Amino acid sequence: MVEGSMTQGAGQGPAVRTATLRDFRVPPYAQAPVASYDAKQAYDSKQAFDAKQALDGAQMHDAEQAYGPEQSYDTEQAYEEGDEPEGYTPTQRDLPVIRREDRGGGPGDTQRIPQPDFEERPDGEGLGPLFVVGDVHGYLLELLDALHEQGLIDDEGHWAAGNARLWFLGDFTDRGPDGIGVIDLVMRLSAEAAAAGGYCKALMGNHELLLLGARRFGDTPVNSGAGTATFQAAWLLNGGQKHDMERLQDVHLQWMARLDAVALEDGHLLTHSDTTAYLDYGSTIEDVNDTVHAILTRNDADECWDVFRKFTKRFAFRDEGGSDAVRELLDAYGGERIVHGHSPIPYLLGEVGNEDSGDGEGSSGPVVEGPHVYADSLAIAMDGGVTMAGKLLVVQLPLGD
Repeated sequence: MVEGSMTQGAGQGPAVRTATLRDFRVPPYAQAPVASYDAKQAYDSKQAFDAKQALDGAQMHDAEQAYGPEQSYDTEQAYEEGDEPEGYTPTQRDLPVIRREDRGGGPGDTQRIPQPDFEERPDGEGLGPLFVVGDVHGYLLELLDALHEQGLIDDEGHWAAGNARLWFLGDFTDRGPDGIGVIDLVMRLSAEAAAAGGYCKALMGNHELLLLGARRFGDTPVNSGAGTATFQAAWLLNGGQKHDMERLQDVHLQWMARLDAVALEDGHLLTHSDTTAYLDYGSTIEDVNDTVHAILTRNDADECWDVFRKFTKRFAFRDEGGSDAVRELLDAYGGERIVHGHSPIPYLLGEVGNEDSGDGEGSSGPVVEGPHVYADSLAIAMDGGVTMAGKLLVVQLPLGD
């Protein structure tokens, strides 16, 4: 097994300390908003696998829902109010959006890990091979390409993997062009996979919590730990797309609210975030999932914000003591390795997020070709950084040698 680089980002301290504004600094080249989605241009740029045809064949629906006016929020004022309380992680702006057209070809330390043969790994219990998907963030066409490349969908975008198992690690929306289209696709593939004898499931990401909160609570003030904040303001500042909110239907909200936070598959502990905050919600996987579902059902803005805040924490496994943090989760919930999304691999490698990273003109970043294995090979990072300098990862587990 090849282990990725453990290089730290500039200014990053041990994972045990509370994250500060510097952890989430927005480089100058990352401050431009996501461009509006030009579907025709995106489709025309595709070759080989025709994502537009796949989408047309899938008959994605488009909701017509109204969304209220945007509310202003002074991020700098919130940060200038003083040191964050113990355990607080800034959430006003989580990680920057780096325009995909700015991606360069600079070398990266992440190594491509050979994948096992799809047809040769049935688990002997009537279920096929196990696949995981990193953060999608609205990049529907990239997701279709990646699923098709792995043989999980056919040329028309329908489930083609029989009894295979597919897990999404969360964060379907925000930053990218078509978050609702991504949710629609995952919901449809879940039904198609079940009919074929396999399954397609998904975990709760912090951006699902953020979108739920923005829709449910809007500009209702919450106790953020660093002054007054709102879900709506945090959603907008973390890449919320108004066209996603306009298309959001009750069926999407109900589906997101029922997602589990933690799962165990074939010795792999699956989570969205690289944090030990899951331990705050229960000593077993069932307890964690039940507790999070109960909080969302109670529909209390402050309680929901606290879950969102904790699930936004990151880098617990990255630095000195990281392997101990992984073992703490594995000891509690089982499994031999943790597989997570949330923290983009370029950040874990310390190659993006430096204030001196560039000015956006021809800037380059690490080339992400596969998952990042770290923390004494106990952790596998799956967020390839599709919104920045990486790619959308769909990987078969266990990883090949």
